Amino acid sequence: MDWLNLPSLNALKAFAVLAEARSYTRAGEALNVTHAAVMQQVRALENHLSVELVSRSGRGVALTAEGEKLAGDLLAGFIRLHRGVARANAAGHSRPVQVTTSPAFATKWLMPRLEEFHHKHPEITMMLNPTGQIVDLKSAEIDLAIRYGFYSDLPEGADILLEVDLVVVGAPGLVVTAKTDTPADLIHLPWLQELGTNEVGDWLARQNVTIDRPLMISHMPGNLIMDAVVRGGGLTYTVREWVRKELESGELVELFAENKCGAFYLVAAGAHPRVPVERFTTWLITLARDQPD
Repeated sequence: MDWLNLPSLNALKAFAVLAEARSYTRAGEALNVTHAAVMQQVRALENHLSVELVSRSGRGVALTAEGEKLAGDLLAGFIRLHRGVARANAAGHSRPVQVTTSPAFATKWLMPRLEEFHHKHPEITMMLNPTGQIVDLKSAEIDLAIRYGFYSDLPEGADILLEVDLVVVGAPGLVVTAKTDTPADLIHLPWLQELGTNEVGDWLARQNVTIDRPLMISHMPGNLIMDAVVRGGGLTYTVREWVRKELESGELVELFAENKCGAFYLVAAGAHPRVPVERFTTWLITLARDQPD
């Protein structure tokens, strides 16, 4: 197809609407432009084709024989185009919204609230990909990521979802007989860490702790860690709100904290997300704003 010699789509659309409406004023209203803009587009089309398409006699609008032929061809073409766009739009709406986040965030914050989203948007299917690793959104065909970052590391203009306090916690039976006065004391205790992360090593580095022996770290999915921590299997580094009940009941002890040091934020796969992705994102932001915990 010779794309370079085709008239502009706006000119073709203006003429097709004019042919259907038989009025510059009504055509302008249908296209949400002035009647003068429609006239300008039609004249540009006539100049491009070097043929008269519209008879300008009196106040009415009549098409020439060539105009009638072109109008018929354009109507058939635009009907097909409309059907193709509708199919593509339907596919975009029906495709599941794919979200990646850490297993801990999915278990502790997102999944308990998803029922509300499904109630508001039963037409949208969700697919969660819980992982501690940073996923390349485009290659994995993921629509949205929910990630954590310290304020100093957040991307410029990041869409912040939740600001959180991070704490080191352990079961009383594990820490009661151990020395835990300083962060350096903790390198001799066992740790539980989410798969795909280096949270423990990063925390110790921020505390300027020199590690003189290999750390005792067990790696596991984030949704399994807290049960093991409560049983005394090791210390962990987590969001304070997610262990508030265990701290208040005495099942866990808070050893050290980093208050309001970072936030969970949203990362979209592209600048123009699908409508279902926009709706899920809007719901997330509204929910976080109304329920700051």
